[in-house]
Formats: sequence, structure tokens, C-alpha cells
Amino acid sequence: MSQDKKPAHEPLAEGVVFHAHGVTKVYQMGEVQVHALRGVDLDLYRGEFTVLLGASGSGKSTLLNILGGLDTPTDGHVYYGDRDLTRASERELTEYRRYHVGFVFQFYNLIPSLTALENVAVVTEIAKAPMRPEEALQLVGLGERLDHFPAQLSGGEQQRVAIARAIAKQPDVLLCDEPTGALDSKTGIVVLEALQRVNQELGTTTAVITHNTDIAQMADRVIYLADGLISKVQVNETRLAPRELKW
Repeated sequence: MSQDKKPAHEPLAEGVVFHAHGVTKVYQMGEVQVHALRGVDLDLYRGEFTVLLGASGSGKSTLLNILGGLDTPTDGHVYYGDRDLTRASERELTEYRRYHVGFVFQFYNLIPSLTALENVAVVTEIAKAPMRPEEALQLVGLGERLDHFPAQLSGGEQQRVAIARAIAKQPDVLLCDEPTGALDSKTGIVVLEALQRVNQELGTTTAVITHNTDIAQMADRVIYLADGLISKVQVNETRLAPRELKW
């Protein structure tokens, strides 16, 4: 039986969280077709810290959005465990995003009128088995900033609140789209340390997309994308700590 016809209940290989097979995404822009992904095959593994690296327009954000259930492919399949996300209903995708995936974006999207603690609590109130908001903020080094509003926090601190918000529902997967893109290198390193701590202490499968080649040195694996295709996969035998990175 070909992988295209694999039944949704068939388990993936041990340790595989995501299995993407032949994933294609075509956007219709007026009369022009834009091929964002051109048949991507990819496995992501439990507890792994992966960096998806590529220039703007390489397809990495599109791939991340499909893995996170924010978008659907034009063709191909994405399995999360035994679930074929490409055959899921909108309701099933909403449930998947709510309970299984944490998202961190380049811009923090905090609610200005809520404190750091309250911004995190918004998520924990709808989660099945959340950690306490205080615990999530402590994990990202903000245990002393619980009652501060976003306007009272630096950009890096706001991004760490966003990370705490994403992990407080204890997701299986954390998907990060250019999480240091709006930050200077010193602040970005602090944010990367928070992501690394989450990955190591909670065992959260973590995928970070970036155009910054230096960040790739802290990953278990680096997936290189170019023109909608995976051009190379690199395993880092030695991972650098965020403070050892230079950019």
C-alpha cells in the first residue's frame, strides 16, 4: 500500500510525531499560481528541537502553518500521530490547535489591558490539563514580572510571555515562526534560552523557523528549505548553547 493511501489509524514509526508526505501548496494570486510547497516529505520526532531554515519565500512558514493546522495543503498528507490532518474537519482542526499545539510568532499578540499572568491565564482556562500560569512564567524566567502589563515589558520579555502562554496548556508540539525576528541578538538569545529550557524540561517537540543560519547551531536537526522543497537535512552532532551563538 502506498503512503498516499495509508489509513488514518495506522500508527507512525516509533518516535515520529509528524509525518508529512508529498505536501504541496499552491496559492492562486489572480491569474498567477504561486507554488509555496512542491512535494515536501518530512518527519519530526518526539522531543526533538528542529530548526527549519530558509530565505524569505522558501516555504517554511507555509509548512509550519500546515503542521499546526492553520492551513491545509493543496495535495499530500500530514499525519499527527495516527490522525490525518488533511482529512480533518474544521472543528477537528480547531480542537487539534487548542489542545495539542502551542504557537509562537514574530509578533507577541499580547492583550495590552491584561498583565503577564492574565495573558497566560486566558489560555489555561480553556486547556484540558494546563500548568499554573505562574509556573509557565517562571519557566521562561519571568517569575518576578507576573503583574506587569505588556507596555511595562521589553520586547524580549513580551516574547517570553508569549512563549509561556503557548506552553501553559502543555502542548505536545511548540511551533515557532521567527520568534527572534523582531529582537536584537542579545534579547534574542534570552528568548532562545527560554525555548531550549521548555524543550529540555518539558520534552516538548519544538520546531523553529528562521532565516538566521546561526540559530541552526542549537538544533538537533536542521531542515533547509529552498523554493518550496527540502534541499538538505543536517544532524548536529554537537549543539551550541544559545549564549554561544553569534549573529
